[in-house]
Amino acid sequence: MRLRLSSQWRAGVAAAAFALGAPALLGACSGQADDSGDDGPAGTIAAPARPTVPDVVSDETGVYPDRVVFGQSAALSGPNAELGVGMRLGILAAFEEANRTGGVNGRRLELRSLDDRYEPEPAIANTAAFIDSNEVFALIGAVGTPTSRSAAPVAASAGIPYVAPFTGAGFLRNDDWTNIVNVRASYAQETEEMVARLTGDLGIERIAVLFQDDSFGRAGYFGALAALERRGMAPVAIGFYPRNTTAIKTALLDLKAGDPEAVIMVGAYEPVGTLISWSRNTGFDPVFITLSFVGANALASQLGAIGEGVLVTQVVPFPFDDTTPVVANYHAALNHLASRHGDLEHVDPEPAPGFVSLEGYLAGRLAIAGLEQCGSSVTRQCFLNAILGADEVDIDGFMLKFGDGERITDDNQGSDAVFVTQIGPDGTYLSLDRLTDTGR
Repeated sequence: MRLRLSSQWRAGVAAAAFALGAPALLGACSGQADDSGDDGPAGTIAAPARPTVPDVVSDETGVYPDRVVFGQSAALSGPNAELGVGMRLGILAAFEEANRTGGVNGRRLELRSLDDRYEPEPAIANTAAFIDSNEVFALIGAVGTPTSRSAAPVAASAGIPYVAPFTGAGFLRNDDWTNIVNVRASYAQETEEMVARLTGDLGIERIAVLFQDDSFGRAGYFGALAALERRGMAPVAIGFYPRNTTAIKTALLDLKAGDPEAVIMVGAYEPVGTLISWSRNTGFDPVFITLSFVGANALASQLGAIGEGVLVTQVVPFPFDDTTPVVANYHAALNHLASRHGDLEHVDPEPAPGFVSLEGYLAGRLAIAGLEQCGSSVTRQCFLNAILGADEVDIDGFMLKFGDGERITDDNQGSDAVFVTQIGPDGTYLSLDRLTDTGR
């Protein structure tokens, strides 16, 4: 049975979230998509005003004769904006790629995005606004653990698919969810790979942990703690800092006091980059390794020459190697989207390939694969069954495996792959098979 939010419940959630500071944010976002033909924009930064929605062709909202509409709540401003903008860029590239050949089963794909600044209250308000508008088929490309922790239950109560959030938090992989589709490996898998490489490749024994003091940071911290415990180890020092700040001085002092050989960092690019810069300028130079959520391109740009040797775990293929079929197609899709940047907000006229936008592209391609299996009669249940019940989803050689090919299983995560990369002397990333002392 499909669950719906009553109009009274939706209004209550929206009112509560708006009271916590969302009105100015939402009111600042404006724009409507051009619905005239297949060459119209795939995405718009949409205002949450209640629209008149004609011509719905099924009992599912967001499905129209000529289009399927997805919604995204993500950080499009503030200190983590490059993450939301990157995810949006990749999703749009995938959608536009499909739209150029007529869309999916005759319907083009549209993305409507709202800015939540990587804060839970606006994420709730944005999700409620998408639901209340009765215009969105599914949510896609959310950014962050604290925002997803707040928004995912709202989506679940409305029976709306919550696709490819940019987070590896364990709670999104809980067996109880029936509407969540994860693409990426978990933070527990990333931190396990970190500890395995640091201890196995480099023989490091003294490891400290820095984390953002919220649900995201704690998810990564507990993953690192578990990986250390499996080896009879414990952190030699722990530091933490508040979300959406660069207030890391106290954390830096706490880390230095433990005299670590390596520091696992669970945070976003600005605070992580600030701590690395201060550390190296003060002669504190352990191996720094951080999670994929950091925003690799943004981190390398922020650090400049001082970033050489910093390690970053990744959960998508190397986005600069266009000999890989999925990456080659991603590059082509980005180039086409760049030619249309004048039609779309938050699209750089010369977008550089990167790990975040590649993850967004994979998210968009997965959504397309689910829709393709449903034919002309698109429903949310068919969409979820098509993805979560598939034996495998092959995205140009990047394989996702969710179910057993017959039914939805408890596994709602498609990929377990974790890769290790390093910032090179020229600020570009290198893909590593093994860590070496000379590679630092």
